[in-house]
Amino acid sequence: MATVTELRYYPVKGCAGVTAAQAELTRAGLAHDRAFMVVDEEGVFRSQRRDPALAAVRPVVSEDGRRLTLAAAGVEPVSVTVDTEGPRREVRLFGAPFLGIDQGGEAAGWLSEVLGVRSRLVRVPPEHDRVTDGLTPGTSGYADSCAVHLVSRSSLERFNELSGAQPLPMDRFRPNLVVDGWTEPHTEDLARRIEVGGAELGYAKLAIRCAVTMVDQSCGAKAGPEPLRTLARYRRATAGGVAFGSKFAVLRPGTLRVGDELAVGAWGPSEL
Repeated sequence: MATVTELRYYPVKGCAGVTAAQAELTRAGLAHDRAFMVVDEEGVFRSQRRDPALAAVRPVVSEDGRRLTLAAAGVEPVSVTVDTEGPRREVRLFGAPFLGIDQGGEAAGWLSEVLGVRSRLVRVPPEHDRVTDGLTPGTSGYADSCAVHLVSRSSLERFNELSGAQPLPMDRFRPNLVVDGWTEPHTEDLARRIEVGGAELGYAKLAIRCAVTMVDQSCGAKAGPEPLRTLARYRRATAGGVAFGSKFAVLRPGTLRVGDELAVGAWGPSEL
C-alpha cells in the first residue's frame, strides 16, 4: 500500500518549503501553499529561474495565516502582519494577469536586500478565483499551475540510478506530497483519482520540469546540469519538455497526515 511520507508547502512562491506532519488540504492545495509571491516593481513574479537566491529565503506563516516571518543567512529575520484587506494591484504570472495585495515596505525592503534587486511581496486576495488547466480543472494560489504536485519515492530512486551522478534529494523537485510504496517508478503518471486522508485528488497533467530543478535548494545556488540532462534521455513528454511527477486538482478537501494510505480509484494511460 502506498503511503504519504512527506508533506511540504511553500508559503512564498519560489522560496523554501515547510515540512509538516499534518496539513489541511484546501481546494487551492495545502494550506498556505504559494499564498505569497515575490514580484518586481512592475508586478512580474520572481522565480528561481532568474533569482535562485529565493531558495535560501525561509518563510514561516502562522497557523492562522495572520503573521509571516522571513529568514535568510546573514540578515536579521523580518516578521510582518499579513494584509488581506489592502488595495489590490495587478501582478503577472507567466504573462497571465492576477491580483495581489502588497504586504508593505518592511517586507519589500528585506527581500530587496536579500535578493539584490528591488522587490515587493504580495498575497493572494480572498476573492482569488483562478481556474487551473489539465484533465481535471481546479484552482490554486500562485503555484505554477495545479494545486498539488505529487512525486513517488520510486521515481526519484529510478532517476538517481540512471543519472550516475551524485544522487539528488527530493527537494530539487519541490513536491507537495511524496509517496512511498509504489514499486514501479512514475506510477503517479497513471493515477487518475486518489483518495487520501478523507480528501480526493484528480489527475490534471504531468509536471513539466524547468531550470528551477537545477538550483541547490539548501543554499540558493545554481548547480546544473542535473536533473534536466538525465530527464532528457528518458522522460521527454509528447507535448514537449521533460516530465517528473504529476499535478493534481483537489476534488474534495481534507486533512492529510504523514503515514496516510493512498487509495487509487481510477487509472489511465501515461501522457508521456
